[in-house]
Amino acid sequence: IYQESKYTHPVQKARLLKHAMVRGNTGIGKATALHLARKGARVILACRNRNKAETAIADIKQETGSTDVLYMQLDLASLKSVRCFASMFLKTESRLDLLINNAGLVADGRTEDGFGIEFGVNHLGHFLLTYLLLERLKEDGGGRVVTLSSMAYRWGRIDLEALAVNKHLGTGRYSWQFFQAYCNSKLCNMLFTHELAKRLKGSKVTCYSVHPGVVRTELSRNVSLWQKVFIEPVARLLFLDPEAGAQTTLHCALQEGIEPLSGRYFSCCAAQEVCTWARDDAMARKLWDVSEKLCGLS
Repeated sequence: IYQESKYTHPVQKARLLKHAMVRGNTGIGKATALHLARKGARVILACRNRNKAETAIADIKQETGSTDVLYMQLDLASLKSVRCFASMFLKTESRLDLLINNAGLVADGRTEDGFGIEFGVNHLGHFLLTYLLLERLKEDGGGRVVTLSSMAYRWGRIDLEALAVNKHLGTGRYSWQFFQAYCNSKLCNMLFTHELAKRLKGSKVTCYSVHPGVVRTELSRNVSLWQKVFIEPVARLLFLDPEAGAQTTLHCALQEGIEPLSGRYFSCCAAQEVCTWARDDAMARKLWDVSEKLCGLS
């Protein structure tokens, strides 16, 4: 979560930003929060682990000199936690200019609510969080939602009928199975942003999906050692380091003049063309409707 300040790099002309929310205490989340805090924004780190968050905040404060970085507890694997977080945020924070949805989990298992962990964390938790905070984003005008997807979306497929029955988009004990589920969840991120942009038309809030380019993060922290042997070489093909990976996120968060590109997918600080299944209007609308039902919103 981010509240406005001036930012001059890497964007050519930055918009004023005062209040931002960032999910993450390591990797790209921490790198992004550091950049935002350095420019004087009020930054809220929304994290599951208090100790890691407080360590990250101490590092950010020491490096930037900012005193306006704080922690709020959020576990995207629990819809109850997402609701509690949103309720607390709306009670304690008067504005929201930027929401960065940057969870990217590769793992097998289930969430607290019984969803496949990758679908539940990478998509459904972000969906509910954004849904609950949209009105606050609209209040001051010019709010943005940046959701980190991945070029891995290209290998994603969504079976909504199977999702309704099984509450996941893929699972299994083998590495290729939950990597496929990761790709499917990243396609959800793309379709979510595509549909969100349509629903935001007429407001001053815009949204973007991003291929960040991150390796040397904790993307595969929840898998076994032998499974990392499969995942991390693949990740090195897809991602860069956290500092470099944060640049496109920051571009979409701060660059003036990209508002007409709301709903688009960015990589290397530029809008990119995407596969047809990542801009399927009917599938995006259906995924939104199913996500509402799974979150108990309809």
